[in-house]
Parts: sequence; structure tokens; C-alpha cells
Amino acid sequence: MQSFLILIDSLVTLIVWALIIQVIMSWLIAFNIVNTQNRFVWQINYALNKLTSPLLSPIQQILPNLGGIDISPVILIIVLHFARNILFEMLLGSPFN
Repeated sequence: MQSFLILIDSLVTLIVWALIIQVIMSWLIAFNIVNTQNRFVWQINYALNKLTSPLLSPIQQILPNLGGIDISPVILIIVLHFARNILFEMLLGSPFN
């Protein structure tokens, strides 16, 4: 059972890092620090968008328009950590016993 929990923890960690890198990449592109005409930059941006957009789009549809500020990655990170913690508590028991 611990192997399953380690796998879930690793997947959550990878998704969180992909979200953080995608957010930083979008800032760098928005402020014209990196150029999307560069093929390598475009490929990284494309891959990160393909990985994160299926997870972010349901949250983005629910959230109201905040004037160009997208807080969906923050909400997704909170939800992922919460779900991971609930799963750990269910399978391993409460740490406060």
C-alpha cells in the first residue's frame, strides 16, 4: 500500500511542478522575456499547456473573471494537496491519534 501512496505523492508533486513552471513560462512570454518564435521555447510551452490545460479548464470555467488574473493554478495546487492528504489519512490513519 505504501508503494501506491508514494506513486500518488510523486504524481501530485510532478503536476505541481508542471503548474509552477507553466505559470512562470506564461509570465516570461507575457512580459516578452522569452520569444515563442524560438522552437525550443514553443515546444516547452506547448507541452506544458497540453499537460495542464485538462486539469485547469474545469476550474477556469467555474471561476469568475478577475480582470486578467488567473488563479486556477493556485486553486488546483490546493485541491491536489488536499486530496492527497485525505487519501493519506484514509489509508494510513489520522496522524493526530
